[in-house]
Amino acid sequence: MNDYDIFVDSSANLPEQIVKERGIKVITYYMNDGNGERPCYTEGVPFAEAAREFYAEMRKGADFHTSLINEGRFVEALTPSLEAGKDVVVITIASGISGTYQQALAARKALAKTFPKRNVYVLDSANASLGQGLIALKAADLRDLGESAETGAEWVRNNVYTLNSYVTVEDLKFLRRSGRISMMTAIAGTILNIKPLIRADGGVTPKLAVYGKARGRRKAIGALVEAFDKLVVRPEAQTIAIAHADCEEEALALADTLRHHGANDILIEYYDLCTGSHIGPGTIALFFFGKDRRSEAELKEAAALGRKPAESRI
Repeated sequence: MNDYDIFVDSSANLPEQIVKERGIKVITYYMNDGNGERPCYTEGVPFAEAAREFYAEMRKGADFHTSLINEGRFVEALTPSLEAGKDVVVITIASGISGTYQQALAARKALAKTFPKRNVYVLDSANASLGQGLIALKAADLRDLGESAETGAEWVRNNVYTLNSYVTVEDLKFLRRSGRISMMTAIAGTILNIKPLIRADGGVTPKLAVYGKARGRRKAIGALVEAFDKLVVRPEAQTIAIAHADCEEEALALADTLRHHGANDILIEYYDLCTGSHIGPGTIALFFFGKDRRSEAELKEAAALGRKPAESRI
């Protein structure tokens, strides 16, 4: 096994048992509801219990704010690995969602002065939640197979857009609060029972974007299955992930449906608290490797920047 460490921010949403088993290190975000700051992830604290309490607070009206992980916190987290003579791979939330990726790049530059013989690879996952987490697990697979940090980093760069992320929400007020839809759209959507369909897009600076709408919850979740059927590659040979913001029964029902559509291994987890604070309780999201999600125009833009199209290699 090559001796290097893999880091993610807590948006990656990986269950603690998996984090421990796979040797992945987590740098947490923090949130504040006006009554003080608290971490979005705490090692050793059962996440399901913390998530249930968090989303219950949101339903009662709590308004949480999160901040990016700054350069200093990255430097602090990575330094022990570098001091131990290890290289480091850092996989962050999509750069269009948070400035965390840019802060990690700044930390790499600062650390290069102190550890000139070590390599720090900073990678934009182009995803959030378990989309980011599944990419980190692939990087861990490569490390555990004996591949170098450089090889793992190159795989991530070439494959992040083959990780498809599809999301629907229960209550539009949280998207309105976070600025992702207007107040009028939220009011109209609530009255008409319209549920937005959201995906990780194919932009060079990737973000979550509304791509459609469905009338009612059942049809919205059905749209996630439709996206899966259209885009997934070899579902039987990969881990499919579902994140939910305290709607576990619907997540389990979605998993049952996906098993009839070719999925074998399905990971279900409560939605991470950082991005969950922006989309609210009742959110359900589906993550899988499949076709490159970039449009023809986005592929041309990527090619102009020297980024080749990817094929899903699972």
